Amino acid sequence: MGQRVADYSRELIGEHGSIQTLRDLIARVARSPARTVLIYGETGTGKGLVARTIHRLSSRTSQEFADINCAAIPSSLMESELFGHEKGSFTGAVERKIGLVEAANGGTIFLDEIREMELTLQAKLLSLLDSHQFRRVGAVRSTKVDVRFIAATNKVLLSEVRSGHFREDLYYRLQVVALNIPPLRERGEDILLLTRHFIDKYNVQYGRNIRGISDEASEILLKYPWPGNVRELENLIERIFILEDDNEVLPRHLPDRILRTVRAGARTVPAPTAEVTSEVGLNSGFYEATAQFQKQLIEAALSAADNNQQEAAAALQISRHALRHQMIKLGMRDA
Repeated sequence: MGQRVADYSRELIGEHGSIQTLRDLIARVARSPARTVLIYGETGTGKGLVARTIHRLSSRTSQEFADINCAAIPSSLMESELFGHEKGSFTGAVERKIGLVEAANGGTIFLDEIREMELTLQAKLLSLLDSHQFRRVGAVRSTKVDVRFIAATNKVLLSEVRSGHFREDLYYRLQVVALNIPPLRERGEDILLLTRHFIDKYNVQYGRNIRGISDEASEILLKYPWPGNVRELENLIERIFILEDDNEVLPRHLPDRILRTVRAGARTVPAPTAEVTSEVGLNSGFYEATAQFQKQLIEAALSAADNNQQEAAAALQISRHALRHQMIKLGMRDA
């Protein structure tokens, strides 16, 4: 889980203005003395790649880069994983264990899906960020460390603070330097640039010679909302290399879900009627009126898409995750 970064061949590829700005910010943050960095981004946008790039470009590059997914480790083991433990501190602790924080002294720790860290451990992390000291489980004395923490999330942390799932003080401590990775659907022609990059990559890996992508397939890829972002695009290209024999990417190589979503996106979502809009505006406060309008818009999109959430999300030009989040928020479905 904690390992040195060895492969820097993958770069943050793209020519869109948002990516160029992000590359500049990454370089500035990497060179800065900032001890905490927060990365926002949807699933599959490359938060881990950004974290590793920050580490690679920093003065800490020769030291450890420890990568830990807060959602993948049971909460009962997380404290020991991070801080280590003393022999005999709990059942099964047959010897002293050095945690990731201590092992990465002088380097960087990447905490992916930070929102999933339980509140009691969030408090201990905050104490470490403030004092640069921690105690192994069962230890009497504190250990001082010099570590940069990079946290990442696909959640809106301020909303998590308001709902009581994330500590407010830790939020503001992490928020000092925050980077936002744009979703792939907002990056325009970068979709085709990345497609060509992955074609080149898998030509080498699979010993193939796929020349590129047809104009028709390119148009479909540009219209698809990519809820899985760059990861979804790369997986698609690898799938084509495995299953198809043509020397270019064609529309018939694309999964039905992509074709259906693009077709649904061409539909026009029926707008709420003037009578309904007027009633909402006149009889409700601003926030209630806004919520009711959003609910009606979502209902119209779902109706037009025969209740297919993926297609409704495409028609609304949002991700399926964002649609589900709004539906839960508006009481249209259970969490």
